[in-house]
Amino acid sequence: MQDEVLLRHFVTKGRILGLSVTNLACARGGIPLLEGVGFSLEAGQALVLRGPNGCGKTTLLRTIAGLQPAQAGDITCPADSIAYAAHADGLKTTLSVAENLSFWAAIYGTKGIEDALDKMNLRPLAGRAAQNLSAGQKRRLGLARLMVTGRPIWVLDEPTVSLDTVSVALFADVVRAHLAGGGMALIATHIDLGLPEVGVLDLTPFKASLDSTGSGHFDEAFL
Repeated sequence: MQDEVLLRHFVTKGRILGLSVTNLACARGGIPLLEGVGFSLEAGQALVLRGPNGCGKTTLLRTIAGLQPAQAGDITCPADSIAYAAHADGLKTTLSVAENLSFWAAIYGTKGIEDALDKMNLRPLAGRAAQNLSAGQKRRLGLARLMVTGRPIWVLDEPTVSLDTVSVALFADVVRAHLAGGGMALIATHIDLGLPEVGVLDLTPFKASLDSTGSGHFDEAFL
């Protein structure tokens, strides 16, 4: 039933929302990292980004999420359809777990935090201030925020950092349910989450030419 509700939410005028990236080039700190990147995501699909440290995975995700401009190419998706989660958990430290989720639900104009509390095993911590959580608990809360955004496209940068094996499995179940409901996920991760309809995009072939910078390499600080 929940999956059917999600699917209806992700459909506009009979068309399921999607993400298309065409001939995208991006840079960090003025250094070109990637060029010619292209892929598409449709309802129920996940795409995992792979490549060595410093190849530009984070930069690509930030560009797609709208946090920095692309150097070239096109990113096509409906307005307000992307939820982004990266290394920062996006928490209000003095608010409780439940208050944090309620805050984000109000920001995104959605209702209810109960499912997020249950699915990420946060209900026993609902009244605890975020500043008193462990690193893994903070990560679970930061990821639970995705569930209250109501947005179909999840852009995730190493989402399982700080999670133990049990919590990784919980999060994989959450992503699996999101896909089953018509959602999409673009993920930079080295962990196999066991997701259905998952593709893998190796960014190594898209490494940008650095001739214009006079350097044959780039500093991983700019990833």
